[in-house]
Amino acid sequence: MQFRSYGITDPGKVRPANEDSFLIDEERRLYIVADGMGGHQGGGYASKHAVEGIRDELILLENSQESTQPVGDLGGRTQSQIRLLHSMHNTNEYLFKKAQEDSSLRGMGTTVIALQFDHKFANIAHVGDSRLYLVRNGEIFQITRDHSWVQEQVDAGVLTEEEAMVHPLKNIITRSMGHDQKLLVDLLKQQYKKGDKFLLCSDGLTNMVDNDSIKEVTQSETPDAASQKLVNMALDAGGLDNITVLIVEVEE
Repeated sequence: MQFRSYGITDPGKVRPANEDSFLIDEERRLYIVADGMGGHQGGGYASKHAVEGIRDELILLENSQESTQPVGDLGGRTQSQIRLLHSMHNTNEYLFKKAQEDSSLRGMGTTVIALQFDHKFANIAHVGDSRLYLVRNGEIFQITRDHSWVQEQVDAGVLTEEEAMVHPLKNIITRSMGHDQKLLVDLLKQQYKKGDKFLLCSDGLTNMVDNDSIKEVTQSETPDAASQKLVNMALDAGGLDNITVLIVEVEE
């Protein structure tokens, strides 16, 4: 299979700086979006070094014996999932230690959604409330589940999905990379096929644009045109946060 991708990030209309980052590594079929927190210096540092750190750690694993002989049993996980997990834990350790050493970075953290394709699966590692969607055959599926306070309330039956979207605490996340010494990562996998489009994004998009609109634009446009159009839609809706959109299309 061949993959076509495009990513774009915009500071939006309110934030003084852009704390989002993304990475496209076509050679490794690796795509990452991160949304930093902790102020411009901390949040921007966390997201930038998260996407670069995960990529660099994956390269080290690929070039080491560990990549072919991972610690412990795979337990139903793919090799790519194991590598992503190790890379995220190692990157988290770096960011956490950096924050302890540099007071200006204290309290920083970042969401991460990482996607890597192997010969069969889209392998996913996820922390925070940045999202991964799959658009297939005219339908949109949210693959990841937000690690957020409002999502916990929805799961508990306290809030409805509609109430969660407008709740004043909707931006409180319950997991992030770099903020704590221990990191809990969701690992997922999704079989892919020709025509699938995977969309990675920060909440600067999903808080401004509804899923139906995201689906319509993503399925009808090329990755570059769709990415730009979705960012413009988020800006037109207010652009209250940094906006990052990365779309990967599975081609022949």
